[in-house]
Amino acid sequence: MDTSQPFVMSLPAGPTREEVARLCAELAAAPPGEVRCRVDPHADGLAAVDALARIALAARRRGHRLHFDGAGPGLTALLRLTGLDEVL
Repeated sequence: MDTSQPFVMSLPAGPTREEVARLCAELAAAPPGEVRCRVDPHADGLAAVDALARIALAARRRGHRLHFDGAGPGLTALLRLTGLDEVL
């Protein structure tokens, strides 16, 4: 990973456990740096909240600076409701 460019990943609208595991493995393999996670604007529900939390934890463990982009209003509201909006 080129440290001058952020590592970019995408979270689909309906993330599966396998997709989340793959994204977390990619983060674990990458050297610490800036990471941008593009969230599908249609991602919603507890599966998306769980995926974001797992990705954030994997990024923190590796020393990445993680930024999420594109979360829609439904997911944003759910993150607020769960109290994870401040953490993520």
